Amino acid sequence: QVQLGESGGGLVEAGDSLTLSCAASGDTFRPYTMSWFRQAPGKEREFVSGSTWSGGIAYADSVKGRFTISRDNAKNTVYLQMNSLKPEDTAVYYCAFKRGLLSRTQSNYGYWGQGTQVTVSS
Repeated sequence: QVQLGESGGGLVEAGDSLTLSCAASGDTFRPYTMSWFRQAPGKEREFVSGSTWSGGIAYADSVKGRFTISRDNAKNTVYLQMNSLKPEDTAVYYCAFKRGLLSRTQSNYGYWGQGTQVTVSS
């Protein structure tokens, strides 16, 4: 019912910035939450940041102060501005969508994008 498309990943150097975008289409009825998760090879998928349509925001401690999530409700699009990137930020970043309340638990999200690779060199 909902399709997600991520873009904006790439290869950058440590300290650089990158902005990811995720556009949702289909049955994007409100309220909803869109969040970013990431997964590095050999590691479990982890919550990065999430934003509700009504303005609720959450960040993982590892990215607070460096990443900023924002949204354009008219376009059903969420952005993740990533500043001061570190090699440990290297991962596939996934956009996820759920109805209602914000959650940090990936199993609560019913819709996922295919991911976009972010690689940060040192």
